[in-house]
Order: sequence, then C-alpha cells, then structure tokens
Amino acid sequence: MTLEIVTSDLLAPIRHGFFSRRGGASSGIFEGLNCGVGSSDQREAVLINRARAAEAMGAEPDHLIGMHQVHSAEVAVVEALPQDPQAPRPRVDALVTATPGLVLSVLTADCQPVLFADAEAGVIGAAHAGWRGTLDGVLEATVEAMLALGARREAIRAVIGPTISQRAYEVGPEFFEDFMAQDTGNGRFFANGTGDRMLFDLPAFGLARLRAAGIAQSEWTRHCTYSDPTLFYSYRRTTHAREADYGRLISCIRL
Repeated sequence: MTLEIVTSDLLAPIRHGFFSRRGGASSGIFEGLNCGVGSSDQREAVLINRARAAEAMGAEPDHLIGMHQVHSAEVAVVEALPQDPQAPRPRVDALVTATPGLVLSVLTADCQPVLFADAEAGVIGAAHAGWRGTLDGVLEATVEAMLALGARREAIRAVIGPTISQRAYEVGPEFFEDFMAQDTGNGRFFANGTGDRMLFDLPAFGLARLRAAGIAQSEWTRHCTYSDPTLFYSYRRTTHAREADYGRLISCIRL
C-alpha cells in the first residue's frame, strides 16, 4: 500500500508532509506506518516505516531528525546531523533549522503536529503541541527560535496537522480551570459536555495562539485523529478501546 500524506498549499514550496498510518510495515494494533520508536511495536518495523517516511521526503533515514518529546515549551536549534546517531535525542518539543537537507520530524497521536516555514529566509520548524505545551507557549517559542535564525514574523506560515477535534476531546473541570487561570478568554475554546464534562477545541486554541504571536498565515488541515481509525492513530481512542499501546504518526518538513 502506498503512503498517504496530507500536505498544505500554505507551506509550498517547502517540502513537507503529515503522514497518515497507511503504507507501513507494522501489524496488529500498530498496523500501518507506526514511526514511534518508543512504542512496543517491533523495532525493525518501526525503522522500516521511518525509512519510508524519509524516502518520501527525499532524504536518507539518518537525515530524519527527531526529539524526545516531554510536553514542554523547549526548542532545539538543529545545525547539522548528530555526530553520534545513538546519542539521546534532545528533550524538547520543537525543532528549528536553517540547514538544507535535514528533515525535522514530530510524532503525535492526538496532539497537534505543527509545521512552520519562512520560505524566503530558508528557516523551518516542527512542534509537538499538546494541550500542556500549547498552554505553556511551545508555539510562540518555536516562532522566536525561527526569528533568531533570520526568519521574519510576517513571512512565517504555520500549519496544524491531524489532531483530535473538539467533538472527541472530553475533559474535566480541573482541565478547564487550568486554562481559565491563565486567561479567562480561554473559555471560548470549551463547549458543554455531559454532566461536569466539557469539550475542548485544541486546534482552535493552537490557531489562536499562533495568530496572537503574529503568524497570520496559519491553518488546521481539519483532520481528526480520533474519528478516523483507518487513517490515524489516536491515544484517546486506544485508551477507550483498552488496547495495550498505540502507534505514532510522523509529520516532517525539510528545506
């Protein structure tokens, strides 16, 4: 089966892709293109999947740069390939580079994968933006790191890829209170659910944070990871199904 990749005209002509789960070597609950080395999937299958993603980006597998995602607002600047491929990945939630040929990647399974590009300046970024990281400022931090590399705020474009949508993202009152404690205006990203439950609009929140940071050219691809098991992995869907583990989607961008 061939790979199925979501792209956005907003990032053109920069090469990029939000990869679906189709076209991979994994089987069972991981069936498809599971690129999560931290999953309990067979390592050989994951490496094959990652190599296929790198090939689709026109790069060798060792040019695929990842991170140890920790739900933070930390960003790493990547200037060259790691000298030691076995070295631990940086414990950050965003990567930026101005070096051609490097493929920045982010892994998700409901959280927002966000790809950034200033094509004129030749600066790109990739962020893992779950609710915690987005609330703590990972998107703004990514923009600032790109500016430090020569990007211009008005020229940066950002696209949120497949993520969990509001209709599938039920949260409790403590979650709501965290957002209201930061800014009472965040109430607009919540809708009433059943009982004391609420429904949170993560991509709308992400877009609002991007636009407040001066990134006017931004969009969500409008793909819900929870709602389409044939195309996407979903941590929350796996939890509801009481499955032992879940696959990770990969999103990539390169100069």
